[in-house]
Amino acid sequence: MARAPRDPLGLVRAEPTESYPFTFDGRPLTALPGQSLAAALWAAGILSWRTTRGAGAPRGAFCGIGTCHDCLATVNGRPNQRACLVPVRPGDAVTTQEGTGRDTPR
Repeated sequence: MARAPRDPLGLVRAEPTESYPFTFDGRPLTALPGQSLAAALWAAGILSWRTTRGAGAPRGAFCGIGTCHDCLATVNGRPNQRACLVPVRPGDAVTTQEGTGRDTPR
């Protein structure tokens, strides 16, 4: 009996389709259909896409399930998007979010 492949694509017999473009801080990148923004940024070697209020410390994905809010990014001008939950769409313009992602304090 033949043994099934051990990699995830082999296990589900998935055939990824063509990647599509998006940008991060003006840098052209690509994502696979259904890929989360955090996964696409990680695949491109980008580990941080938000800075904290005050200190400006870099942040990226931490929990990976939308609970911690460390992975917030600005997507198509909308701040506070959880990169671990948001699927990348063709042509998305993603930018580093600074602090609360708002132009003026509330």
